This record gives sequence, C-alpha cells and structure tokens, in this order.
Amino acid sequence: MRFLIVSMALLPIITWATLPPPEGSYNILFLLPYTTRSHRILHMSLATALADRGHKITMLTNQIPSDNHPNISEFTHNIKETDIDAVNAFEYYEAPEKFLILFRETYNALGKGLYQIQEVKELYEKRKEFDLIVVDSILNDVVYPFVHEMPFITITGLGAEEMHSAVMGNVLNPSYTVALTVDFTIPMTLIQRAINILESIKFAFFFRKWLCIPELQAEISKQFPNLPRLEELERNVSLSLLNTHYSMDTTQPLLPSQIEVGCMHCQPRRPLPQDLAQWIEEAEHGVIYFNLGSVTQGAFLTDEYRNIFLKTFAKMKQRIIWKFEKNLEGCPDNVLIRKWLPQQDILAHPKVKVFITHGGLLSSQETIYHSTPVIPIPVFLDQPKVAAKMQKSGFGIVLKLKELTVPLLVETLNEVISNPKYAQAISQASHLLHDQKETPIDRAVWWTEYVIRHQGAPSLRCPGADLSWIEYLCLDILFLAHLVVFTFFWAAKNFLAIAWRVNMKEKKE
Repeated sequence: MRFLIVSMALLPIITWATLPPPEGSYNILFLLPYTTRSHRILHMSLATALADRGHKITMLTNQIPSDNHPNISEFTHNIKETDIDAVNAFEYYEAPEKFLILFRETYNALGKGLYQIQEVKELYEKRKEFDLIVVDSILNDVVYPFVHEMPFITITGLGAEEMHSAVMGNVLNPSYTVALTVDFTIPMTLIQRAINILESIKFAFFFRKWLCIPELQAEISKQFPNLPRLEELERNVSLSLLNTHYSMDTTQPLLPSQIEVGCMHCQPRRPLPQDLAQWIEEAEHGVIYFNLGSVTQGAFLTDEYRNIFLKTFAKMKQRIIWKFEKNLEGCPDNVLIRKWLPQQDILAHPKVKVFITHGGLLSSQETIYHSTPVIPIPVFLDQPKVAAKMQKSGFGIVLKLKELTVPLLVETLNEVISNPKYAQAISQASHLLHDQKETPIDRAVWWTEYVIRHQGAPSLRCPGADLSWIEYLCLDILFLAHLVVFTFFWAAKNFLAIAWRVNMKEKKE
C-alpha cells in the first residue's frame, strides 16, 4: 500500500517542465567555509544543477572535495577549528547554549585565519570576475567582505531563518514562528508565546550583539578597514533560497526575494548497492533504518545508549541498517553496520518500515519526500523543534535521549511499525509536497540565473531592509503619538486647573 501511495506521489516528477536553456555560461562562486556535511549536500545539489547547465562553479568550503563534475572546482581551506566531524554533539545535549561558545571560537579562528591563506587571498582579489556569489546564510558571516559591491544570494539551510529574514526586511512574527531553540508547535499557548519571543530575542542578541559577531567584526575591520560592517554587507543580499516549503512547515508571509526550495536536494529512488539491496529484499518483516546524521554521529554515543540500541535491536524481528562511523562489536545478527549509507535510496524502499533519526531538517524532509514513518531522537539546536513538528503531524513518535530505555524503544518501534496511521499521515504529506508545478531544484536554478540576468535584481529588494528596528516597528511614531496625547492631557489639565482657580477667585470677590 505504501509503495503504491509513494509511486502516485512521485508521478508529478515525470511531468514537471524542463527549464529553458541559459542565456550564457556564468561564473559562480559558492562560499561555505563553515558548514556541515548535510548543508554542503544542499549547496552541492544547486551547484551540480547549475554546472549541468554549463555554468562554471568554484566552491570554498571546509569539507573534503567530493565531486568530480568537470564544471565544479572545490577548494578546502583546512582551518582545523571548522572540522565539524570532531564535534561531539551529545556533550551539548543538556546545555545547548554552549554551542554559542563553540561558534564564537570557530568564528575567531576563521576571522584570523581565512584571509591569511594564499588561495583565499587570490580568490578574494578576483571576486569581481564572478557573475554571482552564493553564501550559506548560517555561520558564514566571515565571507561577507567577498560580496561588497557584488550580487549575491544566500541559501538558508534551516528554512525561513529568523535573523537572516529580519536582515532582509521581513521580521517573522514570533506569535506563530517557532524560535530555533524551542520545541513548541502551533498554536502556542500564552506562556509558550512569551517564552518563544524571549528565546528569539535572546538567541539573536547573544549571537549578533555579544558572543559571535562583535569579535569577528573587530577582526574583519582590522583586515578590511574601509569596508562597511558585516551586517550592512549582508543587507545587500539579492535573494534567499529557503530550505522549506509550506506543505511541511509553518506558512509564512515571505518577500519576493525569499524563495521556498525545500527538498531541492531530494531525488527519486535509485538502485541500491547489491549487498544493501539483498539485505533489504530478504527482510521478511521489513527493515528499521537508524542514522543520527553527520553532526550527531552514532560513534559519539555513550556505552549506555549504545547498549540500549543493541539490546533493543536484538528483540526486534525486523532487520536493522545502522549508520555507525566506527567498527561496532557485539551486534546482533539482524543488524547491518555501515560507515556511510545512501540514505534517500534506503528511505525510498517500500520494505523500510521506520526511520530512527536525530530530527535534522534535511533528514526530516527526506523522510517526507520518500514517505517513511519516523522516530526522532533530537539532541540539539533545531532538532527538538523539527521533531515536535513531525510528531504533531502524525509522522511518528518523539523520544528523549535521556529517557531512553529498552522497553520504551521496543514499544515505540512496534507501535510505529504496526499502526498504519503513521504511514498514512506521512504518505499524505508526501503527496502534498510532490504536488508542485516545478521541481524545487528547477525553481532554485531559475531564480539563481534570474539574479544574474538582472544584475543583482534590485527590484526584489525590500525597503524594510534599510530601516532600523525602531523605524521598522514604528516605535518613533508610537513615541510621538504618546507624546502628543500626553501633551494634550497635560495642557488640558493645567488649563482646567487655571480656570478653576480663576473661577474660585471670582466667587470669593
């Protein structure tokens, strides 16, 4: 049944229109000096699509080059503080705010070291040879000197990200826009809305005004004393490609320069490697797929949690495919361990019954795209928020890592696998996601080329981007209105007081 529903949901892919040929071959620079593997996949999907159309792509990144496309050149800066694989995300489970300290240290290292690298210097000097610059909007403020007097666009891997949206002139309403660091769902209660507003302000303040940006700004100002501030450079962004879609996230009022391209990295099912295909096909009771992502790596799990999973899997009649970055001893016979796995092709297989995930945004999009029920076990940052949304949508059941036990995990797996309501809910969401007039990647390519064709597309720019927060919220007008009202009542009060005294004086005479 699930295979039939997924097949029907994928039908629109066959009929989506093909983009017209580009007007020319463009030279495009991708800047993502600090990004995760998953976010790099997002950028690479656009870079590859553009390269396939004949454009020349240059990429500056903190990841090892992995693409052999003849039109893509990759350069890794090798600043060790940006090695995301060395981060044990589980250490931040109880204190996620510590991630801001990690970001500050990385920002400082990038600010001091990036422009000292000869290849980066040369790339900066010839930046005006590019037709467009593409920047990862999250944690990559260090590259904004590149975009001075240059057309550039951003890709927001976290969707309609609040801070960057505000810089573009679109302040998202916290009454129904859930902050990055909370796991509330819509609609929020009065208390939740209050907490949500405070969290939104707190994170933006700590990140932009205290911990991260100020020290980076000071370092960049030393090296580029004549450049505008980083925030001013960011405001000149022409377009933002948002990794979200209204069918699977909160509907937002967006600017014409904010384009939803959620799932642009997703692709239809491809043939699996023979060993994986055989393992799945021969699974009489189906398969459980377990992957905690590229940052919350399974290899960093404590022995306690690792044993919980091993004992649980030994009790299941299904086969398990587990992405684990090291050799793992003591695995039951029904568990297959791999250091790397073709996740989308596994999720797309009809015999995969459930996906145990960390709740990352890209993984959640892939499970909706391929219609696989989930058990999210979130760890940090936006993962609790994404997981809560998936549970409310009926796609699965969220488990908290610190509350995890073998009986609880066995019970949850059996519930999600045996109860058809989870598969039905995510299949309906998948069908809605696929019902678009064009593919997300085609939409991303078209708008990227649009910005180049129109020399930065200044007509898309929102005037709100040039306003201070006082002007944007009309606080100056409200102050003036209150001042007028106060002055009127003050004058009226004094006039009546004087009139009263005059009247009383006349009566006495």
